[in-house]
Amino acid sequence: MDKLRRLLTSIGVWTSNPAAFFVVGFYVALWLVLNPRSFDWQAAATIATWLMTLFIQRAERRDTQAVHAKLDELLRAERKASDALTRVDQEEPETIEAHRASHLRSVRRIAD
Repeated sequence: MDKLRRLLTSIGVWTSNPAAFFVVGFYVALWLVLNPRSFDWQAAATIATWLMTLFIQRAERRDTQAVHAKLDELLRAERKASDALTRVDQEEPETIEAHRASHLRSVRRIAD
């Protein structure tokens, strides 16, 4: 299960790479060369959907990286902050969620 999680995370990171656009372009070119008659409006809609998904993924990745860079800088500036948090973005989403849940439980215990 852990390998599958890492694979899915890697695929998500890879799809935000500009090379993913070339893969879609190569796929469309092959489609047009091998079977141009099947390329109808539904095929164009499918390709448009794939491209929009890649655009959204890329924008989301850029925004996430910017937020992480800002948080890393804040953690470096704050001497009391844990250095371990600067590397939390390298963990799997489930690990991050578990860390956040643990932190929230400890904050609630302190507040009660």
